[in-house]
Amino acid sequence: MDFKDLVRRTRSCRRFQEDHPITQETLQDLVDLARLSPSGRNLQPLKFLPCCDPAWNARIFPELGWAGYLPDWPGPVPGERPAAYLVVLGDRALTREFGVDAGLACQSILLGATGLGLGGCLIGSVQRERVREILAIPEQLEVLLVIALGKPVEEVRLEPLPADGSIKYWRDPAGVHHVPKRGLAEILLPPPR
Repeated sequence: MDFKDLVRRTRSCRRFQEDHPITQETLQDLVDLARLSPSGRNLQPLKFLPCCDPAWNARIFPELGWAGYLPDWPGPVPGERPAAYLVVLGDRALTREFGVDAGLACQSILLGATGLGLGGCLIGSVQRERVREILAIPEQLEVLLVIALGKPVEEVRLEPLPADGSIKYWRDPAGVHHVPKRGLAEILLPPPR
């Protein structure tokens, strides 16, 4: 697939084939993509804690918020939960400000996951201190985000913004997840003259 198609297919996926295993080796390969990503001032302050053990996954799952625009949906049901997580950490011994590093690294991970036929969701709604406690994360490492990973079981469709301009994603009765996107003409300004 070409790069534009890869980007188009890299969507936030929130329902997975929970029994489709993701190995530590796969997680390591995805983290290696993050390692190769650009880093502000080349500090490379991010660390990644991989988890693909079902017992540990079950402890992480309730500490995550799943879909802010779907308030009546508590997250994936058993059988559709992630097969793996990557906890994204910032090393405070290197810097106190992580800037754009997490976004750059996480997009590389998500693109890599899509290329492997997997899906992922970058989760910022995290009970950070609970995750720290559960996983015994040292204090010098700040919990920034969690990436949920697995084999997708949901379809995600990109849609033009509706007439009312709402950016809220939604699910139709068949469970298809719809994500409104602004058109190119709306975000691309004319070049200076």
